[in-house]
Amino acid sequence: MMTLPNLITLSRIFLIPVFVALYYFQPAYTHTPIFTWINFCLTGAYAFISITDYLDGYLARKLNMTSQLGAFLDPVADKLMVSTALIMLVDFYPSDTHWYITIAALVIIAREILVSALREWMGTIGKRSTINVSFIGKVKTFVQIFAILFLLYQQPFFGLPSFEIGVALLMVATFLTLWSGFIYLQEGVKTFDTH
Repeated sequence: MMTLPNLITLSRIFLIPVFVALYYFQPAYTHTPIFTWINFCLTGAYAFISITDYLDGYLARKLNMTSQLGAFLDPVADKLMVSTALIMLVDFYPSDTHWYITIAALVIIAREILVSALREWMGTIGKRSTINVSFIGKVKTFVQIFAILFLLYQQPFFGLPSFEIGVALLMVATFLTLWSGFIYLQEGVKTFDTH
């Protein structure tokens, strides 16, 4: 049960409170050395968590250590990570001036809940395997990770405007979220007529 991939997945879940603590340890004044250092650690923590999202799955397949526990934990850890980061971004960027970030976060989180419920339904009727991660879903996750990283890193990135890049990527991720969610829903609806 406690294989290396599963331990990596669990470490991802246990790092989420550390990630949240780093976010709230950031001082109110952004143009200070302590803010720069903590913000770098915060962004680095999210980058590390995101890397382990791919690492655990890769090792599970490479080492032939796939398990039911891993199949359950991996999407849970992924959704916890993304939802936590998006909620914190909504907290940081006020909805009266950055309403588009709030809407994007709501769309992404709502889609994750919808797909989770759909997979649960498919599991109860023995057709869970028919709802697999699509290519669009994988691209969505990749773009989403970088969008969150740029929005978390509230400083210029090698002279580039991290906020503007993050917002642009978040809009792309939101579009891909709706697209991939529609594909999942379309596949799931096919089973409703027979049950």
